[in-house]
Amino acid sequence: MRLGFNIPNLGPVASAENVAKVAQRAEALGYDTVWVTERLLWPINPQTPYAGSSDGSLPEAYKIQLDPLGALTYAAAHTRRIGLGTSVLDMPYYNPVMLARNLTTLDVFSGGRLRVGLGQGWSQDEFDATGASMKTRAGRADEFLQVLHAIWKTDPAEFNGKHFRLPKSIIQPKPVQKPHPPIYLAAFSSPALKRIATLGDGWNPVAIPADGMKQMWEGVKAMAKEAGRDPNELEMVVRANLGITSEPITLNRFIFTGSLDQIRGDIQACREIGASEVHFDTQFSPEGGSVDGYLNVAEKMRELTG
Repeated sequence: MRLGFNIPNLGPVASAENVAKVAQRAEALGYDTVWVTERLLWPINPQTPYAGSSDGSLPEAYKIQLDPLGALTYAAAHTRRIGLGTSVLDMPYYNPVMLARNLTTLDVFSGGRLRVGLGQGWSQDEFDATGASMKTRAGRADEFLQVLHAIWKTDPAEFNGKHFRLPKSIIQPKPVQKPHPPIYLAAFSSPALKRIATLGDGWNPVAIPADGMKQMWEGVKAMAKEAGRDPNELEMVVRANLGITSEPITLNRFIFTGSLDQIRGDIQACREIGASEVHFDTQFSPEGGSVDGYLNVAEKMRELTG
């Protein structure tokens, strides 16, 4: 099972120097990938409660935001081997033709190291700011992925849909990875999980207990088989939002929180249910307030996983 680590493109540690420092240290420690996160706004009066807090308030870390692809490109320039992932870019905020060009450029510049994590977003304020619609995001997501496939797999590329239109065109270069960089989708609902089975290369779950991930993953693979795809070619890449405590958590514990022994158990559970990768994010923990904290957690998690 591969291991990844999030670099600080959000929060008080977000800077060019720290992005490079954490990415280089992760590569030196033998991590397989580094990852970035996307947030666009920290609304003063949010319309949509944040699901990760008891009162719906957004994490303070979201107040400071570096563009995820810009940060990942900078990390690519300061590393040589390590994979480069997005967890996740929100499709409703983008045009797929423009995003395909940005992603292809990063894959070419990095020598084929890109992993593309995509989601549908959840913040009404961010939808308002980008002119996106909650009502059309599902149908738009289906077409979004089809446009990416058309650009990356065909030449000339062409697409005509309800939400997007691409006139028959030569679009070069193609990504280094063939047929394209892997696309991992964040998903919770049945229709979104079916989208993984039919159009994605894998699942990027977060904050779901191992038993729940196992059940949902088996459903994805069954739908992939029904669609005529080989389910064994799909990957589950788990995002682990860390919360390390000195003592075990005994009540209402979220996955990847608690003592190191509890987190070690969560990692092992992911391995047992067939996860291809786990990538650790420390931005919401106390350690996420300093670059030394990031580096210490990166070392600690490598020791924990052997």
